[in-house]
Amino acid sequence: MVSVVLIGTGNVATQLFDAFLAYNTINVVQVVGRSNKSLAHFATKTETTQALETIKKADVYIIAVSDDAIQSLAKQLVHLKGLVVHTSGSVPLTALSELQNYGVFYPLQTFTKGKKIDFRTIPICLETSSNQNHKVLHFIAETISDIVYDISTEQRKSLHLAAVFVNNFTNYMYRIGQEICEENKVSFEILKPLIQETAWKINTINPLEAQTGPAMRNDVQTMQAHLEQLTSKNNQKIYKLLSESIQKKI
Repeated sequence: MVSVVLIGTGNVATQLFDAFLAYNTINVVQVVGRSNKSLAHFATKTETTQALETIKKADVYIIAVSDDAIQSLAKQLVHLKGLVVHTSGSVPLTALSELQNYGVFYPLQTFTKGKKIDFRTIPICLETSSNQNHKVLHFIAETISDIVYDISTEQRKSLHLAAVFVNNFTNYMYRIGQEICEENKVSFEILKPLIQETAWKINTINPLEAQTGPAMRNDVQTMQAHLEQLTSKNNQKIYKLLSESIQKKI
């Protein structure tokens, strides 16, 4: 059995904690957080603490906090002999290099508070400072997920950048679509089958082959009509930029 201490109480820490609970080969011996309120979800199932000075001995310590807090937090953990890893897509492995044993345990998925996710379907990207550390981390990863990759810092940074485009920016497009619907008293629900079909296509054809729409057809008249419909200058800029980018890829 591998003993784990989770440092952090946000979406990633919560999802990992719930995933670990399903397996008797991983024992979360403690969760470290900043307040009793943030620790409430964990307190009935394991030991919790607000003080790093009282951190328990464990095989693995998983830092699941905001990116800008990782390096400063790691400096407070240099005395630990266990493997310390962070869960960030953009922070390099070297951010933990002052530690004795360190690595990266990056679940590539979007996490939303209150929405349960099946970890078996989530790709987990690993990077470690040694082969021995890799064995431990790989064991944890393959226990909760069917998709495990060894990914370097540079590859992970590129994946994180790509993820921003396919997830964060795509979701922002949904937001613009919702605003257009609301402005014109049309239900956003009508667009959901289209959104689902667009996402489904990626399972069978690549994005270039799946591209459709007025920009792809070079339908200048329709694109001009769309621009005139848009009431937001910012949305007009986005429409023009995206349309021009699509046309350059044809």
